Amino acid sequence: MEKIQEGFDVFLHDGEKAVGAVRQVSPHGRPEIVVYIENAGDFTVPLSAVEDVHSEKVVLHSARIDKPLKDAIGHAHLREDPTI
Repeated sequence: MEKIQEGFDVFLHDGEKAVGAVRQVSPHGRPEIVVYIENAGDFTVPLSAVEDVHSEKVVLHSARIDKPLKDAIGHAHLREDPTI
């Protein structure tokens, strides 16, 4: 698995639209990443919730993330203008 780095895009499912980006990796040595979710802000995600890392993408395992993060991901693209 590729090493996670700041700036990698974050996905709930590979092949779909990115829902955010990695802001920090292992802050204070903890086994987690901080992810910015569009329209919601920063969320701490345990490394155990990372399903895959490749091609500068982090894919999360939906069963291993908490409800507030799932809700934020569900609303990540709501403010986008579909006519652009």
